[in-house]
Amino acid sequence: MRLPSLIRWSSISLLLALACEKEAPKPADPPPASPPPSAEAPKPAEVVPTAAPQPAAPPKLPAPPDVAAPPSDAARTKSGLSSKVISKGTGKEKPGVNDSVKVSYAGWTKDGQMFDASSPDKPTSFGVSNVIPGWVEGLQLMVVGEKRRLWIPATLAYGERPAMPGAPAGDLVFDVELIEIVKGPETPKDLLKPPKDATKTASGLVYKILKKGTGTKSPSPTNRVSVHYSGWSKDGKLFDTSLSRGAPATLPLNGVIKGWTEALQLMKEGDKARLWIPAALAYGDKPARPGAPGGDLVFDVELVAIQ
Repeated sequence: MRLPSLIRWSSISLLLALACEKEAPKPADPPPASPPPSAEAPKPAEVVPTAAPQPAAPPKLPAPPDVAAPPSDAARTKSGLSSKVISKGTGKEKPGVNDSVKVSYAGWTKDGQMFDASSPDKPTSFGVSNVIPGWVEGLQLMVVGEKRRLWIPATLAYGERPAMPGAPAGDLVFDVELIEIVKGPETPKDLLKPPKDATKTASGLVYKILKKGTGTKSPSPTNRVSVHYSGWSKDGKLFDTSLSRGAPATLPLNGVIKGWTEALQLMKEGDKARLWIPAALAYGDKPARPGAPGGDLVFDVELVAIQ
């Protein structure tokens, strides 16, 4: 089991409600003309198969000697999380819930079975708010360069009987090294109520251009677009941002939630807009899609390019 055991839901494919995108089938090439009787048919070029490079598997690390229970010098929070600094870091800032982090980690069950770890040659990046509660709390105690051991009770992990297939049950122990903090976007002050100068469309979508771009064209529903975005629920929780991945998301405009499809057609390349999207144009008040945010949503979206 790898990182999906920690992250509660996928970002782009789930939170933007991308349809299972099907590329339009390419027309078949016309059959080659038959060679004249005297011509020798060309021999097919020899193809030498090459093995695709495989990512390095995480090594099976021995369980810490205190895996069964935290030692007496471990710090314990009100929630029941226990932690201990294994090696001090050099940073001064701690990540917040809207930030993203890059970490190396390994996890064990209380009986010492290792069930998850980051790749030894590639640290893992994700949003602080997108992982199990014990990690959300534990990461906010750390500074860059620090390595900390977390003893996470079942109530802050997956529970005694996890609903997620393959997730480890009961209390868990993680060794986590915080490598980098990527600051997240600030929560909009007008999250709950659009300003008077925002525009409302017939569908109920409300939007405001925050920064005008230099482009002259807008996308059509059949275009693919590259965008940077951040999304908040009405309670102020940042549930997804492309900024944590360091690159814009590229997606089909007719494969996202209705509020996005409408709003992006009102924008030009380079524009940055804030969108207040009612539940009816997003995932609804009670989303059928597991993990999708319910109710009215607010997005900051920058239209980077139209393809």
